[in-house]
Amino acid sequence: MTGTQRLDGRCRVVIENVQPAIDCGRFPIKRVIGQSVDVEADAFTDGQDALACVLRYRHASETGWREVAMAPLGNDRWRASFQVTELGRYVYTITAWSDVFFSWRQEFIRRSDAADIAMALQAGGVLVAEAAARAAGENKLQLQQFAEALRTAKPDAGSAAALSENLASLMRRHSDRSLATDYPGLLSLWVEPVKARYSTWYEFFPRSCVDEGMHHGTFAECEKRLPYVAAMGFDVVYLPPIHPIGLTKRKGANNAPVAAETDVGSPWAVGSADGGHKSIDPQLGTLDDFRCLVVKAHELGIDIALDIAFQCSQDHPYVHEHPEWFRRRADGSIQYAENPPKKYEDIVPFNFDSGAWSELWQELLDVFLFWIGQGVHIFRVDNPHTKPFPFWEWLIGEVKRGHPETIFLAEAFTRPKIIYRLAKLGFSQSYNYFPWRNTKSELETYFTELTRTEVREYFRPNLWPNTPDILPEYLQFGGRPAFMMRLVLAATLGANYGIYGPAYELMEAVPRDAGAEEYLDSEKYQVRRWELDRADSLKDFIARVNRIRRENPALQQDHRLTFFAVDNENLLCYAKTTEDNAEIILVVANLDPQHTQTGWVTLSPDVLGLEARPYQMHDQLTGARYLWNGARNFVEINPWVAPAHIFKLRRRVRTEHDFDYFL
Repeated sequence: MTGTQRLDGRCRVVIENVQPAIDCGRFPIKRVIGQSVDVEADAFTDGQDALACVLRYRHASETGWREVAMAPLGNDRWRASFQVTELGRYVYTITAWSDVFFSWRQEFIRRSDAADIAMALQAGGVLVAEAAARAAGENKLQLQQFAEALRTAKPDAGSAAALSENLASLMRRHSDRSLATDYPGLLSLWVEPVKARYSTWYEFFPRSCVDEGMHHGTFAECEKRLPYVAAMGFDVVYLPPIHPIGLTKRKGANNAPVAAETDVGSPWAVGSADGGHKSIDPQLGTLDDFRCLVVKAHELGIDIALDIAFQCSQDHPYVHEHPEWFRRRADGSIQYAENPPKKYEDIVPFNFDSGAWSELWQELLDVFLFWIGQGVHIFRVDNPHTKPFPFWEWLIGEVKRGHPETIFLAEAFTRPKIIYRLAKLGFSQSYNYFPWRNTKSELETYFTELTRTEVREYFRPNLWPNTPDILPEYLQFGGRPAFMMRLVLAATLGANYGIYGPAYELMEAVPRDAGAEEYLDSEKYQVRRWELDRADSLKDFIARVNRIRRENPALQQDHRLTFFAVDNENLLCYAKTTEDNAEIILVVANLDPQHTQTGWVTLSPDVLGLEARPYQMHDQLTGARYLWNGARNFVEINPWVAPAHIFKLRRRVRTEHDFDYFL
């Protein structure tokens, strides 16, 4: 504000500390269809004036605002909520003003002198008459009648009219906002499909869907694999890149730098003479075959998610058609990917600093739009943290403007601030540090950060206990109980989780080298034939856990997670509840895969809404029922029987004196 500019000094309300707001509104918060948005703000003014405060919101496609009156919480804090019903972008803001009528009314209540009351009624009548001038129809008529009553009625009748709730309602509707204060700027949120909040992923390599005698799987064989995946309760099938694979510097089995003639190479070395990012590996089938796979998956309640890896093999058509999109080494050869001392000579990265960056951006956007055109609306994006932040903000914004149903999963195993920035830029979900959080303190600290801080407004973790790149040490040495326990943790701590199979249900646990987290005979470099009907498979256990997730809405969100104390560092206890606390799921997990652990769990009755009476814990994994009393109760978990209890709490149990209660 310069010396010659002055704000209207009569606008005296202050609005600040509006929440949720990410980086002062720089980035949108996230919600899914049907969710509520709870908004709070500090709003106050000088003196003793009564304040009116409203939350205003609209979908970005609308021009008119909708309003919700904000309720005072005390200490000049206000709150209101609205529900989102459409995909896409919403905006919201706060407006507040000194309400002259209600300021008058709160003073009028304290008056006792008859002459004073009579004079105040005259003043109130003027205020109501002014509101009548702003109103129309029946409201206008009623306000005129109230104004006349305040000006002419005897003090008792006038006072009754002045304090009428009907008058108060009319005056709120037609308040004088000429000196209202608007919160500077608009806050925004993206509304995404429900699957952005709650989804269950299964990853497999299409080329490993092989029958006896086959050397390479096809989309037709993938279709046969889908009922197996659906029976385990997964609703997203994620496929690694399905494009042609380069020949130059192709990697061999176990990442050998020289490939044998029969080696199939890494799917992440995208591109060959058969095409690039908009093409299908001919060994998998045709584009029509892929569309058939998408349709078949939908019939089973499954969405196909594709891996988008923005990198190329040296044989990719882009390398020859657009050399300006790539860097060159000092000897003139193309710059391959490397992370010294590691060399990834089968892959070349894009040069996002190229002078032709705009054309590159547009082409990469077209890659997403092409696959959306084939019926794909969920994408796992490979290494997004190695591409520019402005690129992702632009690309995701462009996609979601035309296709708000699209979901983006960031494969971003990188530093925390970078992971969070990508989420702010628009990624719907993200990989995270769950594979390396094993101890009680690590899990409690990390998930408290994800669910109890501002992070929850924009970051949705997708928990993966394994991936083709990651075989955690815990799984290498923990045996069957470790695989079961980490699956329970992923499926109950997170509303979004996934596994890389069939390696997971078949408990693949042999690393390529001692101390490494990579699989021996990794599918990244070769075709694997899996024995899906092995007697020791975890497929039935996984199906049961996923059924528990489907049947219990408390597990389908991340925000209402609470940890409870256990007097044993090997036991982790936490609850997830629905918003009204009608459903409570309590998990007690044994983090030690080798030994039975016991301990005393201490719950918080006020948090869980427990009454001073016995309550039942029904284990959803085993079917067992336990009668608990009070806050402190004993547990014993043998990891070889079941690595955890997934309890459903039933507050009421039948006693011999109380036959109204149920089991």
